[in-house]
Parts: sequence; C-alpha cells; structure tokens
Amino acid sequence: MAPQPIIIAVMGPMGSGKTNFINKLTGTKEEAAHQLKSYTHGIKESTVNLSRNRQYVFADIPAFDDPSRSDQDTFRTIAEWLGKNRYRANVKLNGIIYTHRITDERMSRSVCKNLEIFSRLCGDKAAAGVRLVTTMWDQVENKEFAENRVSQLETNFWKPLIDAGVCHKRFEENSSGCAWGIVEELTGKGEVLLLQEELVDMKRKLNETTAGKFLYTQIHNLWQEQKETIKQLQEEAKAEKDPELVEALEVEQQRLVAELRKTSDEMDKLKIPLFRRIALRFSSNTQPNQTTILRFRYEPAHENSVAKGDYVIFVVSPTGAEKTSVISPLIC
Repeated sequence: MAPQPIIIAVMGPMGSGKTNFINKLTGTKEEAAHQLKSYTHGIKESTVNLSRNRQYVFADIPAFDDPSRSDQDTFRTIAEWLGKNRYRANVKLNGIIYTHRITDERMSRSVCKNLEIFSRLCGDKAAAGVRLVTTMWDQVENKEFAENRVSQLETNFWKPLIDAGVCHKRFEENSSGCAWGIVEELTGKGEVLLLQEELVDMKRKLNETTAGKFLYTQIHNLWQEQKETIKQLQEEAKAEKDPELVEALEVEQQRLVAELRKTSDEMDKLKIPLFRRIALRFSSNTQPNQTTILRFRYEPAHENSVAKGDYVIFVVSPTGAEKTSVISPLIC
C-alpha cells in the first residue's frame, strides 16, 4: 500500500508570493504556472514525487479580496476542499504555509482580513503545523526596515498565532533550496483545522463557523460604510451648483448603490437565521433540569424590517422546572 502524500496548503493575500513559492518547490516556470488549469473551483494542486515512497501535494489556496469573485465564494471553495475533499476522506493536512510580503510598509485592510480569517480557520490545535513565511526578501532595499517590520509582525499582528505555537520562517533567497528548507519541517501526522472540526465533526453550516461569523461581521461593516458614503454623496450633490460635478457625484452614487446591493446579498447569505441561533445557543448552554434564558439583540439585515434595539427573550426548560418563576420578574 502506497504511503499517504504529504499535503501542504499555501495561503496568503493576493500578490504575497504564494504561487512563486510553490513554483520553487515544483520547478515550474512562472510562464507555465499561469497556464495551469485550476480545478476544485479554484484550488490548484501540484504534485512532486521525491522518491517512490515520498510524495508532496502543494495546494495553492485562493485569497480573499479577489476582484473576480466574492469573499463568500472564496470561503465556500476553501471549506469544500478542506472538508468534503480532504477531512471527510480521512486525509489531514500535514502543514499550512501563510505568505506575507516583507516589503509591505503597513497592514492594509485586505491583508488584515486575510490574516484574521486564516487564524480563525486554523484554530489553536493546528498551530504546530503552521508556518508564517515572509517573502520577497530579495527585493528589500533597507535591511533595518525589514528587521523592524519582522519585529512588528511578531510582537503585534502575529502575536496571537505565535503564542499558540505558530513559527515564522523567512523565504530569503527566493530559491528552491530555501523553499524546501521551510517545507521539510512539515512532515507530521497533521492536526484537524478548526474549520474542518466545525463543519464535519460538529456538523455546523458554513456561516455558523468561527471564520464564517467573522466574515459576516466584515461584510456587515462594509455595508455600513457604503451606506454612509452614499449618504454623504447625496448631501454633496444637493449642495453643489456645478452641473458636471453633480452628474459625477450621481454616477458614483449609482455605482455604490450597486455595490451596496451586492454586499447586502452576501450578508443575507451568511446571516444565521434567528431560530438557528437559538438552537445553537441552546445546544451549547443547556444542562439537564436547568432553566436557560437566551437573550438576543435583533440585528435586521434591512433597516425597514424591525426597529433596532428590540429584544427576543426565550425561556427554555424541561417540564416542571418552574419557568413561571423566572418569567414573572421579567414582565413586572
């Protein structure tokens, strides 16, 4: 029986050097890499046979904030590959590499979002098999800046991951040898990722996972920002007397309204229905013969649905657990 291949997932923001890193491992030229057909809805797998008994599979995982697809589609693609295609087949990842450009002078919103979703996708149990890999060291002009940047990443943005056991490695030489030096450490049995555990073992839906909830929050925040921007444009258009400027403002407003609809659709797809939230809270909090009070702040997807600040309070308990004694003080 042939041994299981060593499976390494490579993740990171767009332009952070994921594909280049994999190319150094596989010996694929940059030009040929662009011609590879993606499959499994965007996951690119490359296989390297080092010997008869040693095979590596490197998976190029799509990044969030890809302009050609929504973050929700990207998240679903990753979840299907990790859950259905791997974990349900009893195949675990031996390691995960997360790439980050050392040349970045700041952490953009896109980079921060990719990192936050990544950390919530992995969880603490898989930390030993995760490597944070800084790339593009060959493009560094100021070594002191780069070292300061590493210190900032390790003591600030990456600190929760590093405290959990994740290691930082430098892809300094942009060479095959340097890439393999990082990968060869990742030959352990592999740990279950938090997303896999939630989807398969706990049978949660995608929007009920830790990463899914975070993504919903991000989309909701974007929705609020877009609404505020549209409001400001409307006020500016009313105050302006220049017809050309008013027309330009109206065009921009129409573009943002279309974006707002798109964001609202994404938000609706990720929102957990109220009664499902009740079931999840009840299943995790309720003990036998114990009365449980579940308190929810209603957050309508659209402003005209229910007034903000309304509350729904459910008192759930077995028969004979004296629910009335709990409810009476609440309505007096």
